[in-house]
Amino acid sequence: MNKKPIIIVSGEPNSVFFEIFFKSIKSKHYKSPLIIIGSKKLLQKQMKQLGFSFEINIINKNFNQFSKLNNKKINLINIEYKFNNCFEKISNKSNNYIKKSFAVALKIIQQNKLSKFINGPVSKKYFLKGKTLGITEYLAKKTRSNEVAMLIFNKNLSVSPLTTHLALKNVHKEITKQKIYKQINLINSFYKKKFNKLPRIAITGLNPHCESNFKNSEEDKIIIPAIKKLRLKNTKINGPFPADTIFTKSLIKKYDVIIGMYHDQVLSPMKALYNFDAINITLGLPFTRISPDHGPNYSMLGKNLSDPKSLIQALKFLDK
Repeated sequence: MNKKPIIIVSGEPNSVFFEIFFKSIKSKHYKSPLIIIGSKKLLQKQMKQLGFSFEINIINKNFNQFSKLNNKKINLINIEYKFNNCFEKISNKSNNYIKKSFAVALKIIQQNKLSKFINGPVSKKYFLKGKTLGITEYLAKKTRSNEVAMLIFNKNLSVSPLTTHLALKNVHKEITKQKIYKQINLINSFYKKKFNKLPRIAITGLNPHCESNFKNSEEDKIIIPAIKKLRLKNTKINGPFPADTIFTKSLIKKYDVIIGMYHDQVLSPMKALYNFDAINITLGLPFTRISPDHGPNYSMLGKNLSDPKSLIQALKFLDK
């Protein structure tokens, strides 16, 4: 098998990720060998509880004979994790396990010059503890990447929040012309490299109807001047659009990407339109990192009802 492997960090052990992983590998929508990093015991326990049956191929963290790999078994790098029940509540108990899993993955990727990486969800409350806003920023820090952006990708429409997991009261403080320019550059580079095209981009305003009842609004002061400058070189960029109308059927057909000013402004309508048929791509890292577009979803843990569509899409995307 000539394809380079896809490295997968299972993430939060008390999440639905193993369940959707089992469902995804059963679907066989990919040919690249997979290497998952996580707890062997936990994987086996959840596999049994959920009614799946796969053989496991244990490989060590210094493994580099990727041409010998196939997907007849689950290729696993075991990270020890102590647990009492295979469906426990999320807590800081798993922090060291998650941290070690990421460290092993990043080392393998760097040493072997690999480019395909997926991670399962983690708890921002317990694992990140406010030190970074999300895994996008966590990986940027670990790889010393200065400029990164979140792109929620679907082949019909993608969205990208200018700010990610910020409290609403702080969003306006982080909106700058430079941030808009950098986001546009990262998105353009991604679409040129992956699809050989310049994407059609719509940019939202921050305030309702792109208006406000005070002077020097973010639209007047930052967003409109930034768009005017960008349009001098790229007429495929338009805005600002009110967030309550840009997602209407007539408008979304005209654009490949909608850039919003904050997380839920664009992710909420995206999920309403496509459910879990989208993937979270981090732009600006030295490798392609994708996270399935769902969280740990503890309320669904052990119920065998979780939708694997987002992970299947991630595998298909990286397999091309």
